[in-house]
Amino acid sequence: MGKYTFNLPDIGEGIAEAEIVDWHVKVGDTVDEDDRLADMMTDKATVEMESPVAGKIVEVAGEAGDTIAIGSMLVVIETEGDVEVEQEEVAPAPAPKAEEVEERIEVETSDASDADDAIAADPDPAPRPEPTPAPEPAEPAKVLASPAVRARAKDLGVDLGQVKPAEDGRIRHGDLDAFLSYNGGYSAGKARADEEKKVIGMRRRIAENMSASKRNIPHFTYVEEVDVTAMEELRAQLNANKGDKPKLTMLPLLISAICQTIPDFPMINARYDDEAGVVTRHGSIHLGMATQTDAGLMVPVIRDAQSKNLWQLANEILRLAEAAREGKAKSEELSGSTLTVTSLGPLGGVATTPVINRPEVAIIGPNRIIERPMFVKGPDGTERIEKRKLMNISISCDHRVVDGWDAASFIQQLKRLIEAPANILAA
Repeated sequence: MGKYTFNLPDIGEGIAEAEIVDWHVKVGDTVDEDDRLADMMTDKATVEMESPVAGKIVEVAGEAGDTIAIGSMLVVIETEGDVEVEQEEVAPAPAPKAEEVEERIEVETSDASDADDAIAADPDPAPRPEPTPAPEPAEPAKVLASPAVRARAKDLGVDLGQVKPAEDGRIRHGDLDAFLSYNGGYSAGKARADEEKKVIGMRRRIAENMSASKRNIPHFTYVEEVDVTAMEELRAQLNANKGDKPKLTMLPLLISAICQTIPDFPMINARYDDEAGVVTRHGSIHLGMATQTDAGLMVPVIRDAQSKNLWQLANEILRLAEAAREGKAKSEELSGSTLTVTSLGPLGGVATTPVINRPEVAIIGPNRIIERPMFVKGPDGTERIEKRKLMNISISCDHRVVDGWDAASFIQQLKRLIEAPANILAA
């Protein structure tokens, strides 16, 4: 029998340490060559560590959330006989102790212990009758309700089988409201206990980055309302004749408009090195695209967005978003952005105050599109009321680099381009 020590290899240029995000093995497990051992996260990417040998795990470096230095022991594997495996010698770097951050998450607990306590309190309980088999429950009647109504009822702890629909047998929000108003004492559910859970991996990295951004950058936010009726009409026309191209969302059109506006406002597409006191105004626009994933918020980057047409932007948005959500985005696809766009789609709200993706100096947040009546001037100069599609655009800027006048002027010029979207295609 022999023992093989697998040291954490050099997994990226300039990387001194990595965080254990998840273990796929534990002490006592048997592994084959190339089996997954652990997922390690650096400031650039998450990397899967695979076993170079077959054997039994006899020691591991720590728990999920711990940080270990490049070159230090990750696992020790007991092997059959002496095993020689080439492994790059890397001098261990001192790993700083990661500060533990905790978040509290509420979970449901069982009330079964209450019954056990009641039985234990009676020292001489009466004999229990023989249990009789319970009748089989009747099959519950099918309840008709939309997914939104079902989700709301679940959150409120309401059994939709008790709610009487007002018409056509389908339960609507109004029916749920009426049920709640007549059942004011309705319980929302069982009492819940607290569970403590470490904030590790991507969630901790996001927390650190957001804290550093708010701590170091004096943010200000400017919001403007934009009429996107014409842009939505243009988008519908383009989609009607798209052939095998991807369906256009609002985002490629907005990104194209941003790229056409940036040359007049180079201070928006910049990065600020506050330690060196240097602002770099970039000629190319490497656009970060905030993307929600199961692991947390990630920002894949559309390289040279200014050189791509609408369909190329649509393809790149789909490709990068899918790679980020599946955890397959490369480190170079998650770094180097010069300006970021963040959108919550239909959840976008009326206005947002997005946090800047440091060391960038600006972030743009389109919000939800809504329909409202507006006064519109006709060709003869008279006003009439029309139904229009409106969207607010928010921009947060680093006030050390971008003045309020510059941010407002940038958004106003962007607004003019969006409201006359034929100019986007003409450029």
